[in-house]
Amino acid sequence: MREGMKPQKLLPWLGAFTVVTIVTLAALEVVLRVADLRELREGVSERSLSYRYDAELGWVPIPGSSAAVTNARTIQAHHNSLGLRDEEFTLDAKPTIMFLGDSFVWGLDAETNERFTELLKPRVAGYKILAAGVSGYGTDQEYLLLQKLWPKVKPAVVVLIFCTDNDRDDNSSNIRYEGYQKPYFTVTPDGSLVLQGQPVPKSRLQAMKEDWWVRHSWLVRLANAVYLKLRHPKLQVPDPTERLVDKMREFVEANGAKFLVGVQTTDAGLVGHLQAKHIPFVTFDGAAAYPGAASGNHWTPEGHKLVAERLLGLLSENAAIGTKPRAAE
Repeated sequence: MREGMKPQKLLPWLGAFTVVTIVTLAALEVVLRVADLRELREGVSERSLSYRYDAELGWVPIPGSSAAVTNARTIQAHHNSLGLRDEEFTLDAKPTIMFLGDSFVWGLDAETNERFTELLKPRVAGYKILAAGVSGYGTDQEYLLLQKLWPKVKPAVVVLIFCTDNDRDDNSSNIRYEGYQKPYFTVTPDGSLVLQGQPVPKSRLQAMKEDWWVRHSWLVRLANAVYLKLRHPKLQVPDPTERLVDKMREFVEANGAKFLVGVQTTDAGLVGHLQAKHIPFVTFDGAAAYPGAASGNHWTPEGHKLVAERLLGLLSENAAIGTKPRAAE
């Protein structure tokens, strides 16, 4: 309000100011929609379709959700009450083999019955198989998910499936893919891991999906995107992968279970570390995958068969299964 403005002129001035402001904001909203900046678009991926924000992990599957997911091919996906892409799980006397990982365990580009976990189920008598994969996760998030799921699953065997293509990058940053915020770990001089980035900020795509104003106003989307970039910028930290694997092993064995590792393709640094630490592992070099780095090089049905065979050998050789596995039908 102008200094010295008479009260009788205040209301007309405020009315004019309000109209000008509304018209200006509306015009900016139109300009942003027409410009269609990528940073302000809604994303379509397995994360934005059927995952929700989580302050501890960044994103988690929505329990009971179903979706058609298109990447190299279109597949149907359903999550159980634990938020895992698997059949309903009940904790009982039957021992469980839990597979941790990212989209390779979740099964991107694979129908449910084509995944290596499903192929293992009829061949490992007396055990439950649980696919605890979440698309986009790094080893850091998998370690946190393992601790979160443990009281509900109490597995006898945990198999970490390491994605050579991107897990090291995932573990070294607080932001991945389409701007998804995540927790991360730093390593202190004495080798200890320190968890950082919690509570995890809500990522822009999650805000577009879950917050009414961000979803319906591109101006609010712009404000939110600017806020995230200024308040929570992308960080790079020294790669803590080997230390994360060690901590995961310590946690699993402290709880009386066996720990094994499967590696998408040979990672010399990780393989050398596993050998030095006497951690049983197997690599999946040669597993058939859909071509193209943009789609993630995920395994084809034939690739999943090879992975299942090698994992069966790993489990057998390390006494992780108590009976002789059945032959493939």
